[in-house]
Amino acid sequence: MDPRRPADTGAYRERPALLTGAALWTRTTPTTPVRPVLPDGCMDLIWARPPGVPGRLLVAGPDTGPHPADAAPGTRYAGVRFAPGTAPALLGVAAHELRDRRTDLADLWPAARVRALAGHLEAADRPARALDAWAARHAADRPAPDPRLLHLVPLLAAGTSVADAAATLGLGPRRLHQLSRETFGYGPKTLARILRLARARELAATGLSAAETAHRAGYADQPHLSREVRALTGLTAGELLRGSPDLP
Repeated sequence: MDPRRPADTGAYRERPALLTGAALWTRTTPTTPVRPVLPDGCMDLIWARPPGVPGRLLVAGPDTGPHPADAAPGTRYAGVRFAPGTAPALLGVAAHELRDRRTDLADLWPAARVRALAGHLEAADRPARALDAWAARHAADRPAPDPRLLHLVPLLAAGTSVADAAATLGLGPRRLHQLSRETFGYGPKTLARILRLARARELAATGLSAAETAHRAGYADQPHLSREVRALTGLTAGELLRGSPDLP
């Protein structure tokens, strides 16, 4: 149950969060089918409130493939999507422990602490704004993420090889892999694939052909792009890249 990439764009709203690099989003589950959530390298803290049921707090871990976005119609969500690599330090849990999972926050933090936050959001006129403010305050009291790992994201997004990125960061390959799993949920090679896919989606949205998109995003060729899209999203390259408004 994770609506980060909804099919019904009219029910989804997003804006920059108070926490630098994060996004605050809201949505209400439509009656129409919802597309799966696709990998983006991020983790989310989510407030989910089905109709007539008290809300609960969830953590969406980093995905390596499409994740079902099933929820009762009318379920209201507010979420903070953290920039890649920043959530583990804030939440106090290694990212790989939550990979491809949706976990109750109460399974990670003391129950009393989670109940207090849930009660605060339940009573708020605008739960999304309250969650946004809480996340910013909480982050200020937590240790900062390892800056070397945050620098890994732009390096890989720019097409730097994992070996060259490790050398730039002053880390051995084995140490980089260990830290990457703790920070992003998977090793740097998987992170690079997910960042490259995001780049391909951005390029395709400008109207480029699939062949040109593959070239500029750093794929060997268009078939390579097609294989990666299928492996990471379960969709064909045409379905993902044509820019249809109902795609997540």
